[in-house]
Amino acid sequence: MGGHTSNYVPTSRWGKWLDERLPIARLMQSSFVDYPTPRNLNYLWTFGGILTVCLLAQIVTGVVLAMHYQPSDAGAFNSIEHIRRDVNYGWMLRNLHSVGASMFFLAVYIHIFRGFYYGSYKAPREVLWILGVIIMLLMMATAFMGYTLPWGQMSFWGVTVITNLFSALDTIYPGLGTAIVEWLWGGYAVSGVTLNRFFALHYLLPFVLTGVVGLHIWALHVVGQNNPTGLDIKQPSDTVPMHPYATAKDSVGLFAFLILFAWFAFFVPDYLGHADNYVEANPLVTPPHIVPEWYFLPFYAILRAFTSSFLGIPLGQYAKLCGVVAMFSAVILIAFAPWLDTSRVRSAKYRPIFKWFFWFFLFTCVALGYLGSKPAEGIYVIASQIFTLCYFLFFLAVMPIVGLIETPSRLPRSITDDVLSKGGTGLPTGATAAPESR
Repeated sequence: MGGHTSNYVPTSRWGKWLDERLPIARLMQSSFVDYPTPRNLNYLWTFGGILTVCLLAQIVTGVVLAMHYQPSDAGAFNSIEHIRRDVNYGWMLRNLHSVGASMFFLAVYIHIFRGFYYGSYKAPREVLWILGVIIMLLMMATAFMGYTLPWGQMSFWGVTVITNLFSALDTIYPGLGTAIVEWLWGGYAVSGVTLNRFFALHYLLPFVLTGVVGLHIWALHVVGQNNPTGLDIKQPSDTVPMHPYATAKDSVGLFAFLILFAWFAFFVPDYLGHADNYVEANPLVTPPHIVPEWYFLPFYAILRAFTSSFLGIPLGQYAKLCGVVAMFSAVILIAFAPWLDTSRVRSAKYRPIFKWFFWFFLFTCVALGYLGSKPAEGIYVIASQIFTLCYFLFFLAVMPIVGLIETPSRLPRSITDDVLSKGGTGLPTGATAAPESR
């Protein structure tokens, strides 16, 4: 796919001169105009472009907000209120940045679940998938540190609880976990030192994230996009140029997504937040219920599912360590999906058994998100343990076993045949794209 030819022709003497020395215009034409995309992509393939827009919006609003923010325990909370009340359009920038984080995670979760359903992790896209998981980990780290910056009650106690998880390593080697926690804090408790270093990392990581996104796009252009059938491109009629066909589709999806974004940002900007975060951080007063942002709730539920016992299995002093390992494993395990899935068919569209397990897995993740927002007591703990088990069984049992016993449905011969079987027409005028070359 990466070997397709470019139709770029410089139209001016200056353009020809630049093309011979730095063919950046040719690269852009080849990558974003002439690039062949499968002709049967649906709107779920819009979220890659949406995520790029979200990343750029977060960087731009974040840089401007950083100009007015004071990373100190004495001034952080007041500087946030100063931005909202006194800085020109500060209220809008702050709302766009905080709501933008939620929209960013919403888009990336849809992007990931689409990849699971259509088998976008299978060969030859393993590196592309792993880079995507690295992007998600960087997003989580950036969002966690950013959540600390308002220096409200939930921010302060959230960072205290999460960073203190490393103390679980004391059960492996005495003093190891405590040393790591104190190193992260920069002292013996969360303080202005912690806030200052988290602010520095929160400013840095989006640019690291941008670099990994560049690698992700590069890998995508080498192996080519997946599609709803999961079939490889076999003939020129299977593809259309990215512009205007894919860009028109992406523009419609982006416009719809921006409407949702704007509704939250301008009408209910605090709906996804917590009221306790409008109270300045106080190390002497603990909130009655500490919860992270909604996009961390499924993993938070997995963490809290490991109490003194897990589904009747006693854990004792290792409960905290088991919870920490399970929480991080829940993310890392996603990167191993290409090797855990034994099916030779990519798309769940043609996998009758796996399809139902996928929808149950999606329900499991939503249920874990709900349970993560509830107190760790009574039926909520038991339910969290059950759904945590279901989460890991999907990767460690369903993906390896179903691929061996399942009989897939009959696949179309090509992407073109799939389109024509649904009433589609022949290739649009001018839509001929170069076939992939390996």
